[in-house]
Amino acid sequence: MSDPDYDIVITGAGPVGSALALMLARYAPQPERIALVGASFARPGTSPDHAPDPRSIAVNHGSIELLRKLHAWPSNYRPIETVHVSQQGRLGRTLIQHADLNVPELGGVISYTDLLTELHHALSNSGITCIELNKAELQFNALPEVVNDADRIQAYIGVQSDGIRPKGLEKQYDQCAVLTVVTASEHRPGWAFERFTQQGPLALLPHPSGSNHYGVVWCCQPDTAAQLRQAPEPDFNTQLQRIFGQRLGTLSVLGERAVYPLSLHAGPTRISRRGIAIGNAAQTVHPVAGQGLNLGLRDAAQLAHTLRFWLTQPSQDPGPMLEHYTQLRKPDRWLTTGITDFLPRIFATKQPLVEHAAGLALFGMDLSFGARMPLAHHLLQGLRR
Repeated sequence: MSDPDYDIVITGAGPVGSALALMLARYAPQPERIALVGASFARPGTSPDHAPDPRSIAVNHGSIELLRKLHAWPSNYRPIETVHVSQQGRLGRTLIQHADLNVPELGGVISYTDLLTELHHALSNSGITCIELNKAELQFNALPEVVNDADRIQAYIGVQSDGIRPKGLEKQYDQCAVLTVVTASEHRPGWAFERFTQQGPLALLPHPSGSNHYGVVWCCQPDTAAQLRQAPEPDFNTQLQRIFGQRLGTLSVLGERAVYPLSLHAGPTRISRRGIAIGNAAQTVHPVAGQGLNLGLRDAAQLAHTLRFWLTQPSQDPGPMLEHYTQLRKPDRWLTTGITDFLPRIFATKQPLVEHAAGLALFGMDLSFGARMPLAHHLLQGLRR
């Protein structure tokens, strides 16, 4: 087997793939032997030539610290210091506060475009080989490779981080997420809200576009989502206000509304003898509690840490290290997947006894520091080993 041009090839230059490349470069004697393949890369001093992505992303404290170390955390973000959790039509609510966990903030909210731009700017100063290909399919032959027309990109290890849905466990939620931004007449700096309804969770997150702006992630049945997308602004505002209440005063929608279908997909972490899947290529989860990107960043951090010594001798067999990584990631992957699958279902059973029990659980968590800490710690930084 001849030596390839690269030690590692990563397909997908989104947030998780870009962060992995930057973390690997910190350990690699030759960062240029790390190839990151993506459709496009933002250049320093330039603006994207397309409309900003409508998504805003909740990033937890652990992920913020990681991104800051990579010099890839945007300055334009809104901190989250308190999370208010409630259930529509039932008693019981709980607060998770940064002081409980002895951290300056539980997390922060950023725009997807700002995060990706910062990561790509960091890549431009890293020495990593960034390769633009509109279509990059990772294949596993004698060595992992990406083939595009006459070009062949080979490496000792291939990492799939392109967001292609994994094959394995699949669950349809019969829900869509309606995404938009609203203004609040009585905004509360540092507060984020998660409100469970019979159709799914509704989140309002402080949005970086303005001090009184909130990003809305409204999970509901597909027919409701279609109606909300097309509803005149006054009607949308009325329906949102009815579900959310008066905690932020009067809510008024800004701009467009986007709709995304929701489903769970989880596949194997190790996809071949020399291949690993991370991020959305390994698992896509329900957006409740904003865990998707945070879980993917933990995938990347654990993989970079596992391969730190292998990078000094990349011709050695990576199999034992990849198997070790696979075992390390199992508990966090399945616990996070389980939590994000359980929460939206238990609050949407439409069974009064179950809903009252869930409300009592929220009430108990609010009264007991010890009862809410396991969930709070997991939302703050995930399960780490």
